[in-house]
Amino acid sequence: MSIEQDPGHTPASPTPRKEAKARSGTHLAASGIAAFAVLAIGAVGGAAAMKFTLPSVELAPLTATSISSLRDGRSTVTIKGKVAEIFGNKFIVQDETGRALIETGPGGDDGKLVVLDEPINIQGRFDEGFLHASYLVHQDGRHQDGRTDALRPPPGPPRHGEAVDDVLRDLHR
Repeated sequence: MSIEQDPGHTPASPTPRKEAKARSGTHLAASGIAAFAVLAIGAVGGAAAMKFTLPSVELAPLTATSISSLRDGRSTVTIKGKVAEIFGNKFIVQDETGRALIETGPGGDDGKLVVLDEPINIQGRFDEGFLHASYLVHQDGRHQDGRTDALRPPPGPPRHGEAVDDVLRDLHR
């Protein structure tokens, strides 16, 4: 017994509709992979951008540098001395070798971070003739507990829709 095929009939082949579904599924998968790749590249690029734009962590040198040996160079230094004069958010520290002008930024605007003749350690970056303080370590005097004041950069611009009074209140905290 033999099975005869109709000469006008061809073997079963996929219909155009099935071919379109197969191509559509392949296209959808490729689009999904491409979208994932773009998101992954964006995430890696964003992380790299944050790494390079964030300030570096400062590590305190273990020994204090004498004031007479300070040189411009934006390197992190620690100096130790007594407060000789106070000018708002700036003050002068004196050790056996000389005097240095210390700039505290907005954290010291009220002039109450230090007191005259207070022994203190200051860590920061020496540049353009004065020390931009990052940390003040109080030794005794008014702050006998050895408290450390971390000085922060000034606040950024107000957020969209934030009232000016709110910004001013935050500055005085």
